[in-house]
Amino acid sequence: MTGWAAVVLAAALAFSTSTRAEVPEVRFARQYSMGYLQFNVIEHEHLIQKHAAALGIPEVNVSGVRFNGPASMNDALISDSVDIVGGSPNGMFTLWAKTRGTAREVRAITALVTLPYMITSNDPDIRTIADLGKCKKIPVPSVRVSSPAVTLEMAAARLYGIKDYARFDAATITMSPADSTVALLAGSGDVNCVMALPPYLQQQMQHSNIHVVASSFDLAGGPTTYTVAYTSMRFHDRNPKLYQAVYEALNEATEIVRNDVRRAARYWIEDSDSKLTEAFVTAAGSGPGTEWTTVPLDTMKQAAFMAEIGTIKVKPASWKDYFFPEAYGLPGS
Repeated sequence: MTGWAAVVLAAALAFSTSTRAEVPEVRFARQYSMGYLQFNVIEHEHLIQKHAAALGIPEVNVSGVRFNGPASMNDALISDSVDIVGGSPNGMFTLWAKTRGTAREVRAITALVTLPYMITSNDPDIRTIADLGKCKKIPVPSVRVSSPAVTLEMAAARLYGIKDYARFDAATITMSPADSTVALLAGSGDVNCVMALPPYLQQQMQHSNIHVVASSFDLAGGPTTYTVAYTSMRFHDRNPKLYQAVYEALNEATEIVRNDVRRAARYWIEDSDSKLTEAFVTAAGSGPGTEWTTVPLDTMKQAAFMAEIGTIKVKPASWKDYFFPEAYGLPGS
């Protein structure tokens, strides 16, 4: 082989290796409840790869990981350990407010679902929102920033005035939905109230000593978006075509979940290594008030409340402030 041929071959091999090394990657992060069925559908049906190929990206590596609450997920997103996060609007607001105007700014891609979760209790004396002061411990995914935690603060503000929004905060503790369900059923650790999320809510209601005190819609003053998908400006801007593939995949997955919850439930059971039946999970994902939709509903009310009490340091002027422009055509709020 001539010296020139050797140089050409080496360059070709280097280019080939570089090309393989630059296969784009999308790393999903979500929590343990059922608010992220779109992610299960996307991974099982290879929807990002499908839409990326249509946009001229022949190969994409897609992976997923679970977190117990929004704080650790947000840390992973900021450190570039994950790319797309599924969580409550409240967790996203916290990160958006901290990163706003920086190269690491975080915004929502789409909403995922509007659904009610419930505060449940094993104490027969706790029957209404006014009785929440009797709750000894109230597990939430993360204190102060998770949707259940903020919803409790909104309930306190509605009952006792905005200055008393933190009335129930001292009772909240960080615990996964699965562990909090075990604690409530066992009556252990002073846990006599739980912010119950599907499908753990439905599991709790199979026990005669557990009852519903109020829904999140009651506590927050109406239906609101439960979960959103969000990412960093860095991911959005670094590869616009890949972001577009993610956006289109989320839209297609939402249509699939809306029209075939059973199909998504089957994926969730497999991914969660759950012992629940397909029928049980399907019912949990299609209960009253549940709507799988990309349209953000009443998120501004939650953001304005968090700004008023100082949890976030800036009040958005519009829901479009914390969503990427691709979603601006939606009738959001």
